[in-house]
Amino acid sequence: QVGQVFLYFQWDSLLLEAGFLAVLVAPLRLLKWRSSAWRAHDGITFWLVRWLLFRLMFASGVVKLTSRCPTWWGLTALTYHYETQCIPTPGAWFAHQLPVWFQKFSVVATYVIEIAIPLLFFAPIRRLRLFAFYSQVLLQVLIILTGNYNFFNMLTIVLAFSLLDEEHVGHWLGRSKKRHASTWPPSLRSLLSTLLEMSTYGFLLYWSIQYFSLEINWEKRLLDSKVAFTYHEFTTWLRAVTLPLVGLGFLSLSWEILYAMYRCACVRGCFWKLWATLQWAVFATATMGMFAISLVPFTYIDYESNGKLWPGIHQMFNAVERFQVVNSYGLFRRMTGVGGRPEVVLEGSYDKQTWMEIEFMYKPGNVSAAPPVVTPHQPRLDWQMWFAALAHHSSSPWFTSFVYRLLQGKKDVIRLVQVDESRYPFSAQPPVYIRAQLYKYWFTGSAEGSEGPAPWWRRQRVQEFFPTVSLGDPTLENLLNQHGLKDKTSLKRSADAFLPWLLQSLCQLSRPFSGPAVLWSLYLVVATVYLLRALGRRPRGGAPPARHKGPRRGDPADRGGGDKNGQVRRKEAKEAEEKGEGRARGAANGHGDGLRGTKKKK
Repeated sequence: QVGQVFLYFQWDSLLLEAGFLAVLVAPLRLLKWRSSAWRAHDGITFWLVRWLLFRLMFASGVVKLTSRCPTWWGLTALTYHYETQCIPTPGAWFAHQLPVWFQKFSVVATYVIEIAIPLLFFAPIRRLRLFAFYSQVLLQVLIILTGNYNFFNMLTIVLAFSLLDEEHVGHWLGRSKKRHASTWPPSLRSLLSTLLEMSTYGFLLYWSIQYFSLEINWEKRLLDSKVAFTYHEFTTWLRAVTLPLVGLGFLSLSWEILYAMYRCACVRGCFWKLWATLQWAVFATATMGMFAISLVPFTYIDYESNGKLWPGIHQMFNAVERFQVVNSYGLFRRMTGVGGRPEVVLEGSYDKQTWMEIEFMYKPGNVSAAPPVVTPHQPRLDWQMWFAALAHHSSSPWFTSFVYRLLQGKKDVIRLVQVDESRYPFSAQPPVYIRAQLYKYWFTGSAEGSEGPAPWWRRQRVQEFFPTVSLGDPTLENLLNQHGLKDKTSLKRSADAFLPWLLQSLCQLSRPFSGPAVLWSLYLVVATVYLLRALGRRPRGGAPPARHKGPRRGDPADRGGGDKNGQVRRKEAKEAEEKGEGRARGAANGHGDGLRGTKKKK
């Protein structure tokens, strides 16, 4: 709301919603002296993260088809996507060179991961949820390698961790508590679970082959694919499943609430049981409320289903809508730049005769410059330049103000274009004239060659995007007045206020560095702090359990559970019983031998 179009992206809304859920998932603990890593209601609040991930992925897959975009329906979207996205990476150039049949198959895989697999988020079988987790992570990693989408993909991977359990994470860290032993014959429950799991995989494969006409062409050695359903059939299916999906979410949440209530009943101590039950009631109520109001933006994918919701839910949503704690999602709805990537190129001059291009840090300009890697930073100005190129400059009023500030030589605005002043052609003196040209850009092919450095792009001029203007030019003045962008009296702020002073100091410190360098530095600092905290919590003295080869005190071998020591204990106890001696003596001798055997082994 403050940043207007510069902060008007779906991942900004996603960050707001995920941040609010973090308050419920990991609230400040009031009783620090009684804090523990486990709480009875954790499963309830953590379920909301899983529900958010489901809404994000399912809606992102559905809108690609409801938008009626011919590239998504023709499975050719990725043949344009890599070169027409806002800020591609070097990996996007290589992905663009892949054959068309593979690009079409990649679109099919995207549909499966975004529409079908999210249904497994609520599966009762653990391995199905793990399969869904790795599928989502695979998609996000591929997007990271081929596109600069700031923190969005990393945030989505973090949300996907809601599909894991403590045992699986412990397996990653080498701290798995459960030790699975193979049993034969398998139990009925294990057999049914395996059959259901294999049936699910088989259904996914059959569904993909049936609805996308997947067929191997042995002569051409490729995989043919096409959409085998109509728009009407898809919207009918969507209308039929939207409300049942709401019911599925409700049943899954109800199970988490009932299971958390059972865990509260298992808490020891009357006071702590009452305290856990009180927390359960508070967080269960908050979670149900969040789930209810999230149904309104979720059902935007089918307005008929949205109209069937209880009116009270709409009233609840309207009351909190301005806080954006729940939002609707639908990424990559339509594919733009099918005829070539539109790009605005700024030019400046001192005499109207010699023009020099103003090159940005991140967006395409120089055809020989390699695409950058800026994740998790989002250069907001470069992104808006991409949107401005899609329409007339009057659709982007901020562009006129941008040109005006460059003519004035505003340092803060110039730093958005280039941090390194040596790469800005007008660092010594602002340009007298500025104009903008509209170009079409395409990736070069792998077989194309040229003298000198190999170009990443080829381009063609289309038309003038913004007329030649200078300070005091009537055209520029009229545009500024039309959009209400003339200089206004700035608000007076206290010079000694702490917050403005702090923010200004931070800006001064970060000025010599690029956005990605600043963000990665912050991430590394946070990671280092948590690593040091984790190391500080490790017990002092003694070798780690994983590297300890001999039995230790408290281990099964120490308690007579080892093969050798256990047999000695049973033999001595039997002999003592036969001789009429007490069991206590035999047990004590066995325990002493066990400890001595441990020391010898050490």
